Amino acid sequence: MQKLFFSLILIVVNMAVFAQRKTENVIIVTLDGMRWQEVFKGLDPVLASDSSYVRDRDDLKRDFGAATPEESRKKIFTFFWNTIAKQGQLHGNRTLNSTVDNANKYWFSYPGYNEIFTGYPDTAVNSNDKTWNKNINVLEFLNNQSGMKGKVAAFTTWDVFPYILNRQRSGLYVNADADSFNFNTPTLKMLNDMQYLAPRPIGVRPDLITYMAAREYLKAYKPKVLYISFDETDDFAHGGLYDQYLKAAHAEDAMIGDLWNIIQSMPEYKDKTTLIVTTDHGRGDKVKGNWRHHGERIEDAHEIWIAAIGPDMKPLGEVSNGPGLFQQQIAATIAQLLGFQFTANHPVAAPIPSIYKK
Repeated sequence: MQKLFFSLILIVVNMAVFAQRKTENVIIVTLDGMRWQEVFKGLDPVLASDSSYVRDRDDLKRDFGAATPEESRKKIFTFFWNTIAKQGQLHGNRTLNSTVDNANKYWFSYPGYNEIFTGYPDTAVNSNDKTWNKNINVLEFLNNQSGMKGKVAAFTTWDVFPYILNRQRSGLYVNADADSFNFNTPTLKMLNDMQYLAPRPIGVRPDLITYMAAREYLKAYKPKVLYISFDETDDFAHGGLYDQYLKAAHAEDAMIGDLWNIIQSMPEYKDKTTLIVTTDHGRGDKVKGNWRHHGERIEDAHEIWIAAIGPDMKPLGEVSNGPGLFQQQIAATIAQLLGFQFTANHPVAAPIPSIYKK
């Protein structure tokens, strides 16, 4: 009887939480390989002064340098620090004892994205090869829930995402790299032409076109769950182009800000949408030359961050002395925001309470 009593209490509490839930839509954005150091500390003066990484050092310092790290980070991530820091949460500033880490041991892209969306740091996911992911992901799970079919979509720059999200099994709409935009809206038709005419400096379509396609899809088709994946930060970092890495981060922050403004202008989304922004892995910093690299041999490449804003969370701003968080918790958090408990064909880590409830 005692067990039954406590079970009933738990059910009542859960029902009360879901009754108060305001989130009806979730948007997830990732910036590939974006270090927490620039998110929270702004321009790195050592890297910015190194001519092997920066073409025009004076230009970079004028654009993103400042008297304090707080001023510098706001120049790079204007939306993060003017909006999310006031209305949402920023986790991962290790100088304030707020940590977010990869739970997977590999610290590169496919294992990171698998961890984000499956909640499971699978040791068998250990390469960036185009292999179909056997693990069920939360986008697939949500797409199979009542009222959600066809309301989940992903737009990505990197061409491995159809495999990470297992498009052939999941049935998700995943538009990646050179995939056509086969829609009847004039804007998406124009973007389809543009993506085949635009230069491809990192070998895949520009992040701007990925974003614009996702934005116009949102306007026209109003998905309940939308994922946007940017790639340029990682590619410029691997190329040792610190100035372009920061400019790409600044541009992506502006796109996220533009998206939030559009969300807040649409009755289907205004005050009903939670936005989660994160990254797949960190990069080196303890050895400055390792900022270009990541992977299990780079000792600090597991250090990541999470930003979130939405109607169901306390506006904690820049979190200090927070509980240690892990990338594997994001998947269940996405489902929980929409009132679901994510279950799959593998273990799933617990969600992050501060993001889905006040």
